[in-house]
Amino acid sequence: MDHGSFQTKPTYCTLVNQNDSSKYVCYSHTKAGVFNIGLTNASEVWSTDFTEEALAKHGKKFALKSAEDYSSKIRLACGNGGASVSVQEDAAVLHLGASPDSLSVTLSRMSEPEGTAELRDLLFRMAESLAQQDIVGGPSSDSPGKSPFKRNTGFEPRRQLNGPTVTARKRLPGDSLINPGSRKKRPATGVAFDDNDDL
Repeated sequence: MDHGSFQTKPTYCTLVNQNDSSKYVCYSHTKAGVFNIGLTNASEVWSTDFTEEALAKHGKKFALKSAEDYSSKIRLACGNGGASVSVQEDAAVLHLGASPDSLSVTLSRMSEPEGTAELRDLLFRMAESLAQQDIVGGPSSDSPGKSPFKRNTGFEPRRQLNGPTVTARKRLPGDSLINPGSRKKRPATGVAFDDNDDL
């Protein structure tokens, strides 16, 4: 694994545990040349570090070529409900798949002062990530150059894609709205009866 492939953007995803439906935040990032995977239920924190050599050894077993591959596998497993957590006394095992030979990572429970500091750092990293997305104009999954604001075209008139274009005729004053080809009729003024016709 080359040194460039060891770098990765921070990733964050939520995980609903298959075993007991408890919720976790799973995250990964690279700091000072160490790739870190962490897990928290907002009160306890579990974490593990991978040096470049350890990640390469682990990656060879599960066909992962880079730290980015590792992060993508975590996001995918969390997103499709394939991730689960087994909490032990001083560790937690993150399973990224249902089969026994699926990728699993053992994370150590962080003690109280370090765990609190890690939660604080995680909160600020997530806030900075959201702020950067707002500045850039949306999540990184959007294509560059596209507006993050998509128009809702559900109530717009449909346009004719092929064939001759029909231009609307301008309505002249006095034309009927119901029957545009005819002029409006003037209202009746009444009938004049002569008294002489009765004789």
